[in-house]
Amino acid sequence: MNWQGVFPAVTTKFHQDGSLDMDMFFKNLDAQLEAGVHGIILGGTLGESSVLSLEEKIQLTTETVKYVNGKVPVILNIAEGATRDAIFWAHKAKEMGASGLMLLPPMRYGSDARETVAYFKAVANSTDLPIMIYNNPVDYKTLVTLAMFEELTDCPNIQAVKESTRDISNVTRMRNLFGDRFKILCGVDTLAMEELLMSADGWVAGLVCAFPKETVAVYNLVKAGKTEEALKIYRWFLPLLELDIHPKLVQYIKLAEQMAGIGTEWVRAPRLTLIGEERVKIENIIKVGLEHRPNL
Repeated sequence: MNWQGVFPAVTTKFHQDGSLDMDMFFKNLDAQLEAGVHGIILGGTLGESSVLSLEEKIQLTTETVKYVNGKVPVILNIAEGATRDAIFWAHKAKEMGASGLMLLPPMRYGSDARETVAYFKAVANSTDLPIMIYNNPVDYKTLVTLAMFEELTDCPNIQAVKESTRDISNVTRMRNLFGDRFKILCGVDTLAMEELLMSADGWVAGLVCAFPKETVAVYNLVKAGKTEEALKIYRWFLPLLELDIHPKLVQYIKLAEQMAGIGTEWVRAPRLTLIGEERVKIENIIKVGLEHRPNL
């Protein structure tokens, strides 16, 4: 597993009646693959995993693996409250042909450091799939500390971290302590270029769902040392990237996908599509972005 590059945390597409829209999902996948993304992540926050049934998660994963057909790795996110449920999905992911896992700390219960490490190790020891730990204390209230990562070095298949602490210097702390033991992928769109410049290996991206070519261009230019060229795109991109750090990021990004022609805005309750002044505001941000889209 090569934890480098741009990994879209893709949205799950629905029809207006709430049923899965696999045709639109595949249309978006085509746009991601054409842009040159390096992997696909299913079932994250943007994927509305918490409102998908077990059968829908299985369908989504199975059909994605078949559709992608080895072009890039397919990563399944695990966000469960019970250790046994997380282990179930680790086994199921392997069975369905997923290439790796993104693993959140236990959901709903605020586990302490000992419990969180034990949870991660239990899942890692149950599978040989490579794992990326999702470290997002802002949204999920559990910080995976450097001391905890030290304990996790015992598990060879825990290979990467989705770095979403909002502290750019954490990239350097990880490098200083662990060298290249853990691959580091930025998980916050508005900090992506900064963390890539600080030696992050990749970008688990959100607005890539609507703007795949621009996201990949920023990554490729930074890694090629063409900082000024990347910065021009990134400055244009930032008002759009800020849609990723709002509680309604799913609605915002899905609206952007729709306006970009590679998605629909339909979400599943309790989420609702945008209305009123909020909708006008977000539409205007996206419209300006589309009108001034850089020539790549």
